[in-house]
Order: sequence, then structure tokens, then C-alpha cells
Amino acid sequence: MDAIIPDFSHETAARTRGALWVVGVDEVGRGPLAGPVTACAARLDPDRIPQGLRDSKMLTAARREELYLEIVAVAEVSVAHASVEEIDSLNILRASHLAMERAVAGLKADHALIDGNMIPRGLGCAATAIIGGDARCLSIAAASIVAKVTRDRIMVDLAQQHPGYGWEANAGYPTRAHLNALQILGVTPWHRRSFKPVHNMLYQEVSVSS
Repeated sequence: MDAIIPDFSHETAARTRGALWVVGVDEVGRGPLAGPVTACAARLDPDRIPQGLRDSKMLTAARREELYLEIVAVAEVSVAHASVEEIDSLNILRASHLAMERAVAGLKADHALIDGNMIPRGLGCAATAIIGGDARCLSIAAASIVAKVTRDRIMVDLAQQHPGYGWEANAGYPTRAHLNALQILGVTPWHRRSFKPVHNMLYQEVSVSS
């Protein structure tokens, strides 16, 4: 089965309905045990759309980096985050929506195309949820690439501060190497305490020490 190629039809439809500033929105980092959740809002110039935009998960890291540079050179982009503390206090879904809301707030936008099946409640503009949007909508694909590259860079930086967990390679996701390191090295301030493997480990430490 051939991969779906994203197009500009969703943006065009929103413009036909009267929208002037249409942005695509995506987030990355719901699944990791460590690090923030990162969102991007991207508004493409219809006459300067980089070639080869795809869902970021379909691209190599090198190709994502190339497209990231092309996107930020020709498009309006806004990146925002929700912190580990916000993830733990709100829950990961609400925190990811908060990151999206913050990203949209950083751009002039009157219609947001959101990857997924839910619209964040605090967007401040009209919105359309598009399931699989990062594979179907060019603006969302662009947002997914910028969000992914930005968060990966953050995790590489954090890996320098907290070596041993492999964040430079696993971006905080629960790989076997990361889980093993968690058992050996313990929990860092960047670990999400509300996530089960981290929570269970902290509970074990309390039980052992009490």
C-alpha cells in the first residue's frame, strides 16, 4: 500500500470558508518517560512549500533536519512546551493540549488544523481536528517535523547533563536501555513521576527505605 502524500486541501478549504491565517498544529513526546511535551504551529506560504514534507515519523533523522531548516526559512512557526511538572500535575493529554495552545498563541491564527481527534479547549481560534493529519495535511506535517527536531535536540542536551539513559538516541522513550538505566541510576528531575515505570520505581524506593 502506497504511503499517503499530504496536500494543501485542508488549508484551502479553511481559506474558502473565510480564514486568513491557517496553521497546522502537532505535538511530539506523549509517550516518553522523560522530558517535556513539545508542540509546533506552522503557517505555510502556499507559494513556498518545501518539497518532501511528510509525517515526521516517516523520515530519517537526517532528512528531518534538512526539512526543518527549509521550513523555518520559508514558514511562520511557533514552538512551545509543557513541562514535566505540568505533565505530572495535569496529565499527559491535557499537557500536550496546553503545549498546542501555547504554540498557536505564538502565531497570528484564525483557524488551526489539529493532528488527532480532539481540539484543545483553549486555542482561541476556530479549529478542525484531522485524524492522521501529519500524513494528510502539509501544514501539520511541517509542524510535526519542527516539533520532533526541536524536542530531539532538547533530549540530546539533557543527555549531556544526565548520561547513561540514552536520551540522545531514545529521546526519553521507554526503551530497554532506558528502563535498565532507570533501575541502575535512579530517577532524574526530568523523569515524569506520573508515568507507571517511574512511579513504580519511586514507590519501590519508598518501600525499601521505610
